[in-house]
Amino acid sequence: MAVETVSADTAPRWPIQSAVREALYAGLISFGLFVLFIGVKTDQNMRNELILVPRFGLLAIVVALVMIGRFLYVAFGAPMLARGDTAKLRNSIIIGLAAIFLGFIAYARPDLSGLVGLFTNWKTWLIIAIVAVAIIIDRRRPYLKKNFSTVAIILLILFPIFSLFTAGLQGSLKWVDNFGIQILIYVMLAWGLNIVVGLAGLLDLGYVAFYAVGAYSYALLGTEFGWSFWILLPAAGIMAAFWGIILGFPVLRLRGDYLAIVTLAFGEIIRLVLINWREVTNGTAGISGIPKVTFFGFATFNVSDENYFGKVFDIGTSGVYYKIFLYYLILALALLTAFVTIRLRRMPIGRAWEALREDEIACRSLGINTTNTKLTAFAIGAMFGGFAGSFFAARQGFVSPESFVFLESAIILAIVVLGGMGSLVGIAVAAAVMIGGTEILRELQFLKQVFGESFTPELYRMLLFGLAMVVVMLWKPRGFVGSREPTAYLHERKAIDSSFTKEGHG
Repeated sequence: MAVETVSADTAPRWPIQSAVREALYAGLISFGLFVLFIGVKTDQNMRNELILVPRFGLLAIVVALVMIGRFLYVAFGAPMLARGDTAKLRNSIIIGLAAIFLGFIAYARPDLSGLVGLFTNWKTWLIIAIVAVAIIIDRRRPYLKKNFSTVAIILLILFPIFSLFTAGLQGSLKWVDNFGIQILIYVMLAWGLNIVVGLAGLLDLGYVAFYAVGAYSYALLGTEFGWSFWILLPAAGIMAAFWGIILGFPVLRLRGDYLAIVTLAFGEIIRLVLINWREVTNGTAGISGIPKVTFFGFATFNVSDENYFGKVFDIGTSGVYYKIFLYYLILALALLTAFVTIRLRRMPIGRAWEALREDEIACRSLGINTTNTKLTAFAIGAMFGGFAGSFFAARQGFVSPESFVFLESAIILAIVVLGGMGSLVGIAVAAAVMIGGTEILRELQFLKQVFGESFTPELYRMLLFGLAMVVVMLWKPRGFVGSREPTAYLHERKAIDSSFTKEGHG
């Protein structure tokens, strides 16, 4: 009996009927999920009574966006992925997002008159430039993939200069501080945690404790003794490494969930000590008046000083100089973290970390001292957290226990997991997407014209953050970079796909 087969040519290219059905299902599910979170809002009336304010219009917009997204994915995205048209799919997504933003701009600016007014807006040309750059990058993917680190470092070095030219001296302050410095702090923290979680395979939910130790070490020693940042930076790292060893000893025999619970408890203990030890830490009031970083000891950034940076170099007075200097400082610290991590991975201790991550019993049977291996991972990872903490204290000029809650540890761990455990490039990309993406929502004030004046984009940051995590875990369950190269190889270096590694071990 002959078996009838359907060739790929006769199969439907765009499953519209299935896409409509999936979109309806997605709309029903999103309606059930968001009807209480978005559809109604709690408020108070004139008599201080709790009332519910319906927001069915906003709910309808969210449900419609979910349905449209599901329809486009099933009708066009999935067939493109099945045929291998990933480049075409990426370009379609870029152009579609650009069209949506252009539509928002046109809708949010009623003074624009037709297409002429739309294309005289500088935001329009900025979006067009971003789309063009994205398409060019997609076309040059093989070259960029081979030289991604070099290109990224060059772009990071030029970022403050580009901000100065595009936004001016004072306008660049926001971009250098809120985006550049903020993202690089989390990149450094995530690279430090990557040593513990990504390389050694030790789940740490209390990494923010070392961040706090570094910040308070700098704050206390700087305010009490007036020591310079260049002395306190290594001192804070050493102090954090010491506490990393203190944490490492009780958890030598623990693994998995038990290790996570103990590290979580350690982070909470540090936070509660900072709150209740008021004689030293000033409790919830925090420590203020933390000295700024000096320009390598011979110039300061205090305008009243004789050796003020602007006076020494005769370039006027502005607070932007200090932020730009801090940007390059945290960039140097982050690159130092990456360099030390790469060098350690190629040394015996780095290979011992990876062996411990893959199988602790086999690691012990090979004669590797697992005690020293775990302690070195905790100590070195905590040291980089202490470096980042001291920089954070110098940048803020004020520290308090509210800056070191468990949510910070969760965000840092999420960056490591989303980027791909063990991958420095993937973690850096994840930090830029997560931290930069949540920060850029503060700039999307034109969304109020779409969703109403009561809409505050910054309040939806964590909602979008959770949604992005779900999407990435479904699309790339091993993180942005799902493969890694081994530190030891025979004749030829080959990347190991993440599907060949054990679940939960990156």
